[in-house]
Amino acid sequence: MIAGRASTLNPKLYQVSLLNLSLIQLLIVIVNLFLKKYRDNYMKSLILQIVFMLLVTMPVYASGGGGEIADLTRSGMGIMALLLFVAAYALVIFEEQLHLRKSKPVIVAAGVIWVLVALAYQGLGRPDQAHAAILGNLTEYAELFLFLLAAMTYINALEERNAFRALRSWLVNKGFTLRSVFWMTGLLAFFISPVADNLTTALLMGAVAMAVGGDNRKFVVVACINIVVAANAGGAFSPFGDITTLMVWQKGKVSFFEFFAIFIPSVVNWIIPAIFMSMAVSKDKPDVHDETVEMKIGAKRIMALFLLTIVTAVSFHNFLRLPPAVGMMLGLGYLSFFAYYLKRKENRLLTGDNPLDVTGHNHATFDMFRKIAKAEWDTLLFFYGVILCVGGLGQFGYLAGASTFMYDGLGHTTANVLVGVLSAIIDNIPVMFAVITMDPVMSHGQWLLVTLTAGVGGSLLSIGSAAGVALMGSARGVYTFGAHLKWTWAIALGYAASIVTHLILNGKYFH
Repeated sequence: MIAGRASTLNPKLYQVSLLNLSLIQLLIVIVNLFLKKYRDNYMKSLILQIVFMLLVTMPVYASGGGGEIADLTRSGMGIMALLLFVAAYALVIFEEQLHLRKSKPVIVAAGVIWVLVALAYQGLGRPDQAHAAILGNLTEYAELFLFLLAAMTYINALEERNAFRALRSWLVNKGFTLRSVFWMTGLLAFFISPVADNLTTALLMGAVAMAVGGDNRKFVVVACINIVVAANAGGAFSPFGDITTLMVWQKGKVSFFEFFAIFIPSVVNWIIPAIFMSMAVSKDKPDVHDETVEMKIGAKRIMALFLLTIVTAVSFHNFLRLPPAVGMMLGLGYLSFFAYYLKRKENRLLTGDNPLDVTGHNHATFDMFRKIAKAEWDTLLFFYGVILCVGGLGQFGYLAGASTFMYDGLGHTTANVLVGVLSAIIDNIPVMFAVITMDPVMSHGQWLLVTLTAGVGGSLLSIGSAAGVALMGSARGVYTFGAHLKWTWAIALGYAASIVTHLILNGKYFH
């Protein structure tokens, strides 16, 4: 097939095609050797090989980098950087089997890739370009890091105040039928994830489904799939619901209120597979649990402060043209002062109003810095590694090539739909960051489309989103990759319908 096309290809490009195909074959051999230990996990092996094919072949059809970025996709250092990223991401995909935190391989890969970038640009006589480029990536990460740190601290504070356990207890004790619980957990997941992240929402609602379902494996599986789809769909129409939407918002591609234009497409994305899956859920009533959990003092006020923090972040971005992360850190200041008040009040309760009694149970009081320490540091450092890895590959010209292949070759709509499919195979964070770094010239409608597809595309596979991976860990052996795959056809219908809905309803944004 390649030989037949040789006459129509540029000779140099043809040589690069052969080189890349040889690299693909070598990579697949390495992957198969690497997976000997996990031969029972065939689907992951297949998916990983597809990822390698996509990553290595995409630059073959690229026309080269643009602007000041040199086209180094054919250089030894460029190919080495690409292979390093693929190898690091392979370790991320097999985190559960290897028991190796996902942040570790990408942090190492990021450092080495930027060493290669610096050496390559020094060889071109442009050493300052690598320095300027990495500062831009670090600024991107700093904004994301501070925003998420504040949000995670609030979520941890609410968890410590029993806000989520109280909600779960209320749902479990109400005596709803299994089908009612199926719809309620999905509905709550859809509306909680725009404020809390989809991972926290999925874990909370998943715990409810497992507590109600008990030994009913069929119900637990379908309920978990429904929760994953709902949490991802709910997170797609809010800047706070997912890392990808946050990236788009912070980059100024879509304003805060414009995100709500994809609310109805997000509802369609969830409701269609939910209707099909609900037919597999019985109307039996599960056993009622007697456990009652009350929220601790200050829980409702922390919720109010969290809402005020969100308003502050939005105001900073919309009215002051300042990064929303600065508004979130101001909101963290709100919490820190309330934590001081709460700690003093709880100390008085524990020590019998004796301020001189320092032998009381101070460890039981509210401590904000413990909430900061409990942030998902592995996730935060993973974002660092991903952003710098993708940024480094961009300096070699791979993102410019991918942009040419996807957005110029396939067209904006097709490319953005493909982004959603890729986000089910690869994590949506590097995919979306790559799109933002490519920065294709698109209408608001197309930016909303890629926001939608990157947010909900991960629902197609259980490994496609943080919510799915987290629930596979919580419902280990019950909610599995294969169990999710049985309903992928219904999720794909919802995915397609949500795209069509967006194209019809939001036509004004495409001009």
